[in-house]
Amino acid sequence: MAACTTAPGIGTVSWPATSRPVPRAVIARGVRVTPATYRRRRLAVALLALGVVVVAARAGVALGGSPLAAPERRPASSALPAGGAASVVVEPGDTLWSIATRLAPADDPRPLVDELSDARGGAPLQPGERVRLPA
Repeated sequence: MAACTTAPGIGTVSWPATSRPVPRAVIARGVRVTPATYRRRRLAVALLALGVVVVAARAGVALGGSPLAAPERRPASSALPAGGAASVVVEPGDTLWSIATRLAPADDPRPLVDELSDARGGAPLQPGERVRLPA
């Protein structure tokens, strides 16, 4: 019995090729980027980081704000007098909603806004005006 062996060498193709020679021009060694490219990359990373911070801040506000923020000062929920009849002076920028929220911060402002609107007949608020609260 005879055994025939061959060794790959010059002119002999071994299949499948385990490694292919890479042309020298493809391998980038010691190539430095220009200062302009470096600045553009830093600017892109800075803008990306700023975008992440803005998105996270908006998500935090949408989810209830910062737990470290100081609570707003509001009057106690017993702002309406026992008799029920009272008046409020309208300040610039006030709305029926803000007045109702100021008077009853713990309650749903919608019923009080509806009562105020009905009592006023839909008239707009004027700064300095006294709004009489319904009984």
